[in-house]
Amino acid sequence: MKTMRNFLLLGCAAAALAGCGADDVASPGEGTIVTPTPTPTPTPTPTPTAGTPAASCPTGTVDRGLVVPAFRNCEISGRITSDFTVQNLPGVRYSISGPVNVGTDVGGDGNAAGGQRVTLTIQAGTVIFASSGNDYLVVNRGSRIQAIGTATSPIVFTARANIEGTTTESSQGLWGGVVLLGRAPISDCNTSVAGGSAACQNVIEGTTGSLYGGDQAADNSGTMQYVQIKYSGFAIAPGNELQGLTLGGVGSATTLDHIQIHNSSDDAIEIFGGRPNLKYLVFTGADDDGLDTDVGYQGFVQFLIAAQRDSSNGDSMVEADSNGNEDATPRQNTRLANFTFIQRSTVQGLNAILLRGGTDYTMVNGVVVAPSGTACLDIDETAGTTTRAANAGLQDAGPPVFQSVVLACAKPFQEESPANVTAAAIKAIFDAGTNNNSAFTSTLTNGYVNGANERAVTPFNAATLGSFFVTTSYIGAVRDASDTWFAGWTCNSTSATFATTSPNCAVAPTS
Repeated sequence: MKTMRNFLLLGCAAAALAGCGADDVASPGEGTIVTPTPTPTPTPTPTPTAGTPAASCPTGTVDRGLVVPAFRNCEISGRITSDFTVQNLPGVRYSISGPVNVGTDVGGDGNAAGGQRVTLTIQAGTVIFASSGNDYLVVNRGSRIQAIGTATSPIVFTARANIEGTTTESSQGLWGGVVLLGRAPISDCNTSVAGGSAACQNVIEGTTGSLYGGDQAADNSGTMQYVQIKYSGFAIAPGNELQGLTLGGVGSATTLDHIQIHNSSDDAIEIFGGRPNLKYLVFTGADDDGLDTDVGYQGFVQFLIAAQRDSSNGDSMVEADSNGNEDATPRQNTRLANFTFIQRSTVQGLNAILLRGGTDYTMVNGVVVAPSGTACLDIDETAGTTTRAANAGLQDAGPPVFQSVVLACAKPFQEESPANVTAAAIKAIFDAGTNNNSAFTSTLTNGYVNGANERAVTPFNAATLGSFFVTTSYIGAVRDASDTWFAGWTCNSTSATFATTSPNCAVAPTS
């Protein structure tokens, strides 16, 4: 293990740049729809793991005593200034205290004075916890995280209460979250762009001065695979929140797959510009949006299960906009394939998918289920920028595109009041694609596994959209009961039950 590191304590986060605004509130719809619920519904029985705590903490961490009788609390704080490995040691739980910075920002051009490039490696099976909203992990521009778990030994980021065995189905917002920052292009700058796109940068939401953005589309912020992030999300100020996983200016060479975000008090994942591509995602119990994309994000996402806790929690499964900067470039262009959305909320945004000004979006091979009064799809126009014809000069690909997407909602389309895109116009955009059905009858089992009706839909060949996508013989995120890509490394909750090999989210991690 490389152990040299210095701790430079940071101040608490206060106000920063504001993020996305609140969703519009829609009108109740007509009809009745039954939203699938997980079978069986798990009953949490949280208890700390029995065992023997380690006698001491590894070099580079601070011994904070026992977090529970079975584990020694080895604290990481401040700034990591040289390559560092967090080992999965018996009887150890690692904690982060305050903002923990990996490396020092190298700037959009990679030449910032004092910049340090550091790699943080986290071994499979490691459990890292935090205790408050101001505890979070930031991987700065130029540095990398190598958090590579396995299907049977995932890496877990969670809250102290979860280690102590006191979290419940409603626990959320107990610590900050994980933030990756990179040097890929973004559309909204807080500095002069006289130096070209490398000078276009901004402060990431939820922090006081962590910068993202640059001109390296293929920038590499490392790898996160087989990772759980639980009970995170924290509001520094209204509209300025930490998510479960925040990606700012992250480049396409970054590897992000097999990631579960559970019970974030804000979004599961928010992507601020950049070019990251993601696969095999599970969002359960987010209190705001599932996948929130803005400020010029251009990338591909495939295989996504998103499910809300109940009728009173959660906003949209997808929210996309441009923060009021509709014609800024790069223009957002998100491609999403093989998704299953279980929208249960009847209280918040009242739409499963919300596409707003300044965004291009392509959705293929999707299944969306929503309850009565909540729409499947809402396209909210801003100055004609969401549904206008393609315009290469503005990097505008034209209206949103849907292929092989089915909507099982009593109210498939949301019309704003006053209407800027009518329900009829949204329907026309949706119907322009092939094999779409806005009056679908869902036969999903266990909430997210394709049934006979889903398997009967002809899929779109997602690989024609880009080499990151793979061709599937089915729509939705899960082909059938034999498709178990989510088993073992995820955790179960009332939002969704994944497998007998998946532990209950509220129970203290045992690895």
